[in-house]
Amino acid sequence: MARKPQRRTKERILETALALFNRHGEGSVTPSAIAEEMGISPGNLHYHFPSKQKIVEALFTTFRAEIEHTLAAPGTRAPDVEDVWLFLHLVFEAIWKYRFVYRDITDLVSRYRVLERQIRLILAHKQSTAVTILRGLVADGRMYASPADIEALASNMTLIATYWLSYEYVRDPRHWDDGEALARGAYQVMALAAPYLAPEGRALLDHLAERYRT
Repeated sequence: MARKPQRRTKERILETALALFNRHGEGSVTPSAIAEEMGISPGNLHYHFPSKQKIVEALFTTFRAEIEHTLAAPGTRAPDVEDVWLFLHLVFEAIWKYRFVYRDITDLVSRYRVLERQIRLILAHKQSTAVTILRGLVADGRMYASPADIEALASNMTLIATYWLSYEYVRDPRHWDDGEALARGAYQVMALAAPYLAPEGRALLDHLAERYRT
């Protein structure tokens, strides 16, 4: 029973840190700022997390577990066009929840070497899942694309999904996290696949994408 409040304090630290990192960027938030936001002493925070790096690592561990689950491609049936939409929707939801990672991804990798390999694995998994879905669409006659087209398309989808929030931030630093950035990014990635789809699939994708355009 005595350990329960301790675990709750750690959870609150991570929740508060995530909110502040998302709002201000990880590099602008100090452990003292996190403690002040929570109304606890810096010493109390230090007891649970001796450094900000430990907070970042803990948040990233949770993020990786969530996104790796999201990146699981359909395994019991041939993928369809709605899988492209669902895949992107879930990926962008995870990106938005931990948007501080994606806004400052290059900076985080350069400063936290422990994240370097993990981010590389996430990128590889994103691309692998995209390739699996696109190959399934081709095999089922829903898409017309060569193997080279698929590899390039999967790479471009991964690239835009990964760096979209950085682009949004540079484009408009004061309003980059207005919530609409998520929709704009998903639409841009979906638009990459559209020219390769068969007419029926293209019509469905256009219909699904409409919610992002509006």
